[in-house]
Amino acid sequence: MTAVSTASVVTPPLRLSRLPWGLYAAGLLGLLLAIAAIAPQLLATHDPYALDYAHALRGPSFANWFGTDESGRDLYSRIIFGARESLLIGLGAAGVGIVLSLILGSLAALAVKPAAVVVDRVVEVMFAFPALLLALLLIAIAGPSALTEIFAVGLGTAPGYARMIRGQILSAKNSGYVEAATALGHSRARIIGAHILPNALRPLVAVFALSVGQSIVWASSLSFLGLGVAPPSSEWGALLDAGRGYITQAGWLEVVPGLVIVAVALAATTIGRHLQAYLEKGEK
Repeated sequence: MTAVSTASVVTPPLRLSRLPWGLYAAGLLGLLLAIAAIAPQLLATHDPYALDYAHALRGPSFANWFGTDESGRDLYSRIIFGARESLLIGLGAAGVGIVLSLILGSLAALAVKPAAVVVDRVVEVMFAFPALLLALLLIAIAGPSALTEIFAVGLGTAPGYARMIRGQILSAKNSGYVEAATALGHSRARIIGAHILPNALRPLVAVFALSVGQSIVWASSLSFLGLGVAPPSSEWGALLDAGRGYITQAGWLEVVPGLVIVAVALAATTIGRHLQAYLEKGEK
C-alpha cells in the first residue's frame, strides 16, 4: 500500500525581484522596529527619561526630531524606547488570540458532536460581543496592566479567528487526501495530526502577521483610554494618553505617535496580506 503524502500543496518559489516596493518598505520598517526593540540605544538620540523643563513642549527641530513633551523629554527617543513594550504587547496579544482561536476552532471542528456544538455556541456568543467590549470587560475585572492588556486584546480577537480555523479544518476534513488516508485505514489521530492540522493551519502564519498590527492598534486604544500601560511608560498608546491634554498647543505629541502606530499596523498588514497571497498561490 502506498503512503499518503501530508503535503497537499506546493509552495511556489519566492522571487524577490518581483516583490512590490510596499513590501520592501514594510520589511525595512520591521527591521528598524526589531533594532529599536532589541537595542534602542542604537537609534535613540537622547535619554528618553531625562527631564528638561526648560525645553518643554518644543516643536520638532534638528535637536529634537519629533519635538519634546510637557517634561522636556525627547519624543523621538521615547517612541524608540517604547517600541519594545508596544511590540511585546502586540506580539503577546496576537499569540494569545491565535492560541485561543486554535483551541476553540479545533474543538468546534474535530470534537464529538455534543461537545462541538457547545464550543460552537460559545464562539458565537463571544463573536456577538464587540471585541473591544470583551477587552474592556476583562480589564474592568482584572485591572489595567500590560499583562491584562495582552490577554484582553487576545480574547477580543479570538472568536473571529476561531471561526476561520474551524472552516479551514472542516475544508481539510473533506479533502481528497483525507479520504484517501481514511480508505487506507489510518487512525483518526494520525489523520488529524498528519493530514488535517498541518494543511488547515498553514494560513495562521499570515493571520498572525495581520493580528500583530491589529493588536497594536487595539492595545494603543486601550492605553489611550487609560486602561492599559500607565505613564511614565513610553508605550505608544501611553504617549497618546499623556499628550492629549496638550493637543491644542503641542499637536505633535498626538500626531507623531499616532502616525507611528498607523505605519506599524500598515506594515504588519502588508506583510500579512502578501504572505496570505503567497500561501494561496501554493494551494492552486
